[in-house]
Order: sequence, then structure tokens, then C-alpha cells
Amino acid sequence: MYKGLYYHLTSNSILVREQFGFRCNNLTEIAICTLTKNMLSSLSNKIIVGGLFCDLQKAFDCINYDILLSKMKFYGISGVANKLMESYLRDRYQRVVINAHNNSNGYFSAWEEVQHGVP
Repeated sequence: MYKGLYYHLTSNSILVREQFGFRCNNLTEIAICTLTKNMLSSLSNKIIVGGLFCDLQKAFDCINYDILLSKMKFYGISGVANKLMESYLRDRYQRVVINAHNNSNGYFSAWEEVQHGVP
């Protein structure tokens, strides 16, 4: 799935070159070096440089399935590939289990449907 999706995104120039995540030979270190190089170049040319940095560590926990699937269709990922991704995301359930040392069964929350986030 990854190889087919990656091929589609790269061969159709959907990913911008500044997209470093999940791409071969585009490590975080390269992103940092590119940013630093661009900032130093701008400063050398007396261009004001500003930055806004956001911590997106939990970004995948917020992904809305409807938006993701519609964006996939927008970028030409439809048919079987889109249905496969939808079946992977939809109708998933989770619960919390707390194992107590004095209770061999532990404590279980109710099963809840996962509404967003990447499994």
C-alpha cells in the first residue's frame, strides 16, 4: 500500500519538496539544514526573517477520517485503494485496561468507537 501510494504522490508531483516526513532520503536533519540555509541566505541579503514553530507531535491523533478520505479522492486516490483505507479506518473500537496487582482480571472501560486518529 505504501509503495503504491508513494509512487502515485511522487509521480504526480503532489508532494511539495518541503515535505520531509515519510519520504526516502528526506531526514529531519535535512529539513533543519534546509531551513537554516534559507534563513542565513535571507539574513545575508538583509531580508527580515521570522519563524513560527508548532509542535505537531500528536497531530496524527486528530486526523478526521472523512477529511482524509476526501483529500485522498481529491488527489486521485480512489477506487480500491480508497476503499481499503476506509475499511482500515472505520469501525474500530478501543478500551482502556488497568491491571491491578491484587485483581487478576483488572479493570476495563467500555468499548468505544474510535472517531479520529491513525490506528
